[in-house]
Amino acid sequence: MAKSNGILKIEGTLENLTFYKKDGESYVRRKGGVSKERIENDPNYLRTRENNSEFATAAGAGKMLRMALGSLIFKAKDSKMTSRLVKTMSDVKRYDTTSARGQRQVYNGLGTPDGKMMLNGFDFNINAPLSTVLFAIYDLDTATGVVTIPNLVPQEQIRYPEGATHVSFQSAVLAIDFETETSELVLSTIENVPINLTPTSVTLTPPSVPTTTGVTLFLLGVSFFQEFNGVQYSLKNEDYSVLQVVEVV
Repeated sequence: MAKSNGILKIEGTLENLTFYKKDGESYVRRKGGVSKERIENDPNYLRTRENNSEFATAAGAGKMLRMALGSLIFKAKDSKMTSRLVKTMSDVKRYDTTSARGQRQVYNGLGTPDGKMMLNGFDFNINAPLSTVLFAIYDLDTATGVVTIPNLVPQEQIRYPEGATHVSFQSAVLAIDFETETSELVLSTIENVPINLTPTSVTLTPPSVPTTTGVTLFLLGVSFFQEFNGVQYSLKNEDYSVLQVVEVV
């Protein structure tokens, strides 16, 4: 692989050279390697086919989770969230101890305590893990999905971006079955409080708890706003917007 320093930036394939961009830089590499047909049929590439199959399984599970959460993810994600989620799903899949190599499934991995732990605590925005933004104790009731943050002092217990005047909290309960590819998402109301020194108890209550089979994910989101002339404007700051899986059951 070589780095391209020329004035003309090309993307694509030209003769036996492939031009592409990575992290804003232009690179060029020579075409080559093993053909797709050989990988799919040669017995020597059995392990490769098994790895490719399981990677596709993990990628599919990651995509399903992203689609199930919908617009929640757009409020708090980083540029490498998709690849990080695929890696996490691959880690979950390793706890499938019943399937043959190349056929391990995410849903089997999530059927184990260790598999659930791999997904528990996943931050969709690695730039703003929940533990670096919220410095208050919160409680989750997995039977009802209610999240409570008692006696929160926003100005002292929240790391907030410059210019922020208000902080919003929202919880979510997602029941998702990676085997049947079904899901149900329930959101709490949004609790918006001013960033000041007044103690405030935050209670996030979903209207119901989903009953879809599979596993249930409980999530907590934090976002920030700036009030101007009585109107609150969203502060889209990647270093502060939070969405975390706080529990998997």
